[in-house]
Amino acid sequence: MADSYTPPVTGTGVKATIQRIGGHLAGMIMPNIGAFIAWGLITALFIPTGWLPNETLAKMVGPIISTLLPILIAYTGGRMVHGQRGAVVGAVAVMGVVVGTESPMFLGAMIIGPLTALILKYVDKFTEQRTKAGFEMLVDNFSAGIVGGAMAVVGMFGIGPIVQTVTTAAGNAVSWLIGHNLLPVASVLIEPAKVLFLNNAINHGVLGPLGVAQAAETGKSILFMLESNPGPGLGLLLAYLLFGPRELRPSTPAAMIIHFFGGIHEIYFPYVLMKPRLILAVIAGGAAGVFTFMVTGAGLVATPSPGSIFAYIAVTPKGGWLGSSLGILVATAVSFAVAAILLGFGRGEKKDEPEGSQEAVTPTEPATEPANREA
Repeated sequence: MADSYTPPVTGTGVKATIQRIGGHLAGMIMPNIGAFIAWGLITALFIPTGWLPNETLAKMVGPIISTLLPILIAYTGGRMVHGQRGAVVGAVAVMGVVVGTESPMFLGAMIIGPLTALILKYVDKFTEQRTKAGFEMLVDNFSAGIVGGAMAVVGMFGIGPIVQTVTTAAGNAVSWLIGHNLLPVASVLIEPAKVLFLNNAINHGVLGPLGVAQAAETGKSILFMLESNPGPGLGLLLAYLLFGPRELRPSTPAAMIIHFFGGIHEIYFPYVLMKPRLILAVIAGGAAGVFTFMVTGAGLVATPSPGSIFAYIAVTPKGGWLGSSLGILVATAVSFAVAAILLGFGRGEKKDEPEGSQEAVTPTEPATEPANREA
């Protein structure tokens, strides 16, 4: 199921392995993207700083982010591993993580859902040949109930606290960067991880929960903008259109539309993988965008899912249009300029196969098949 959301991965190296992991993480997030959009719209409209403040309707915001979304993620992850039975036990097990911690447990759901389903899968293999005729339903139901319940306890006292510790450490690191005006440095880690298809894990597993906590206090959060900014990818694709290998230039206009308006950031990842030095361009663009957001005091009320310009507009608080728009424009310009320099402004481009193409996928594949959307 995950393969339909990310381009196919070839090779057996470390990079390919990380890409496959990212693909599985995306497979848990993307089928539920509509729920993330619904939460974002409810948040943007009805919280006290929203467009249509409503105290009664705003009561939905907390339960959706803390309970519904983790259950959906764990359910989907369990289904990927062991079908409907895996989905059910994954949803049961994640309740231990949800109840045992205070932060939104997206990352915990990504762990415990597939893990519980995998355990049940091995239990089913063990009992399949040992169950007498007529007792199949009884054994199946009790084995699922026992595994789901046991893993819920493990989630509450084991996985949940561990993930909470990791999230707290990440929050402290982000707070340190903010306190020392070094938040743009986060792009040095975020942008390379995105290109390896770990964008959803970063956005929804780490930055999203931290942003929710910050937005609850201040009404908006810059953390929602660190990974989801479409500017760096747009600048890179513009540079490819004007200065990239001639055989690849015709594919970039469609990629730009899909990326900027559709929010499918994965469309530009293969372009970076084919010329790995271009990672410097998206890092520079991301850092420049974050710096602009900091200077202008920009922030969003929820995660822009998918990471398109329309999603940014939907979750931008009143009075925040200038900062959000300027950050995207600056990120696009810086990414374009650096990528153009790294591409030599098109001089000497040959029709040879791009560097690193033995492990990268062709950039035209995501345009023909739906790629993973940004959340």
